[in-house]
Amino acid sequence: MNVALIIAGGKGQRMQQEIPKQFLNVNDKPVIIYTLEAFQSHPDIDAIGVVCVDGWHDILKAYARQYKITKLEWVVSGGEKGQASIRNGLFHAEELYSPEDIILVHDAIRPMVSQEIISDCIVQCRRHGSAVAVVPCNTVALRRTTEQTSSEAVPRETLALTQTPQAFRVGKLAEAHRKALELGITNSIASCTLMVELGEVVHFSIGAETNIKLTTPDDLKIFKALLALKEQV
Repeated sequence: MNVALIIAGGKGQRMQQEIPKQFLNVNDKPVIIYTLEAFQSHPDIDAIGVVCVDGWHDILKAYARQYKITKLEWVVSGGEKGQASIRNGLFHAEELYSPEDIILVHDAIRPMVSQEIISDCIVQCRRHGSAVAVVPCNTVALRRTTEQTSSEAVPRETLALTQTPQAFRVGKLAEAHRKALELGITNSIASCTLMVELGEVVHFSIGAETNIKLTTPDDLKIFKALLALKEQV
């Protein structure tokens, strides 16, 4: 079984909006619905769970009914930070699914995730036990010496820029989160960083430059432009 765990627990301060950015309307549709539709339409996704910011659960469920997101099975509250939000959703999923089932952790604010990215994430996780969507680093990277200066270049061929989805076996990821709590690791920003901090090796799956994360107002402009291009195809 393949379960999509959509993380929508953040409030998105950098978007400079009063409502959480995952609920912003773009072309008369909430951002999170674009994301949910991608997993709803994928034939290998069996169920969807959402970690949602408090106060928005009923709104999310109403949107899901309106847009026929029939695979949405449950909604739980987010935590203080990203790691806690993922943990909340994961521990709930652990009660419902087998340890060997695959869970794909995905940002609600990555609405342009493609069917190909989802498919490869599932395939690589089945093959290797983990899958992290990545793209190559195509720009020069400098390591900060101070806030405003650098004296060291990082070879870009040694870097991979991570995205979501990031997939693991339910039991394996739940075990990692329990171990992190025991070790006092509480601010790991993604599933892949948590695994790496615990000494695990993670495997890559394909990402795409178009699989953007909506963090700033400029990202929203790019998203609207990508939607317009998609409609022309």
